[in-house]
Amino acid sequence: MTLSALVLIVVLTACSSSAESGSTEGKMQVTATTGMIADVAREIGGAYVDVTGLMGPGVDPHLYKASQGDIRKLEQAEVIFYNGLHLEGKMTDILEKMSKSKTVTAVTDGIPVDELHSGQETGGTEYDPHVWFDVSHWMHAAEAVRDTLVKADPDHAEAYQAQAEAYLAKLEELDNEVRTKIQEIPEASRVLVTAHDAFGYFGEAYGMKVMGLQGISTAAEYGAKDVSELRDYLVDNNIKAVFVESSVPAKAMEAIIAGAAEKGHTVSIGGELFSDAMGAEGTEEGTYIGMIRHNTETIVEALK
Repeated sequence: MTLSALVLIVVLTACSSSAESGSTEGKMQVTATTGMIADVAREIGGAYVDVTGLMGPGVDPHLYKASQGDIRKLEQAEVIFYNGLHLEGKMTDILEKMSKSKTVTAVTDGIPVDELHSGQETGGTEYDPHVWFDVSHWMHAAEAVRDTLVKADPDHAEAYQAQAEAYLAKLEELDNEVRTKIQEIPEASRVLVTAHDAFGYFGEAYGMKVMGLQGISTAAEYGAKDVSELRDYLVDNNIKAVFVESSVPAKAMEAIIAGAAEKGHTVSIGGELFSDAMGAEGTEEGTYIGMIRHNTETIVEALK
């Protein structure tokens, strides 16, 4: 290698390192487990935080196993946000241990316990962790993020509070928007059938009956009896559409559709919903608000 080539490599490496450090210099390092939480942290933290999300599009948090790279990201973070309610499964133990040496917040801690659904009835944990599907619950999560950032970085407290106020106003608007949109579906058709029972909070908040093939956790097994019972329900109640999920294989729902067809009833896939993970980064569905809007519009178009 010539001397000039070596000099060029050193210069480029130095520039690259400078650019990387410059992009995060002075910012509080935040790591969030799910995309939904990472999105909230970015909205409220704004220019003062650098947020790393562990679980990307299509990732099922119920089955997620932390890699060495994930552990490194958690160790390097000044603040960690996670869902709680055992959504993150085995990662919960890691997060609880880290809470002894750094700021670790479960964003669901601020939701009143009497507003949480039991998870045990459908083979899950003590509480159903899918609280983000009731936008009013996710407002509590946003407040938890705000309060944590204010405490961890008081120098920028006013900015965090102002950004949180603006974001909470958007969430309140979204909550009303979803409620109004669901009214377009005839009451008898407000039945949401999905691959796993993730939409219970959505159903209660916005007036829909919700049924899932699997329980609250995708780690729960389903059998032939579960498939046949759900198939018969679709046939007996003339349900025209079911929905697949971006983070759950569609195979089971396709089996139910085929079973209904054998009984002379046509069921279609009404669309793909985002349940435990958001859409790709840079898309509308790659934000919490965009994800909720996409799901609502997909459900309404298929069932109205």
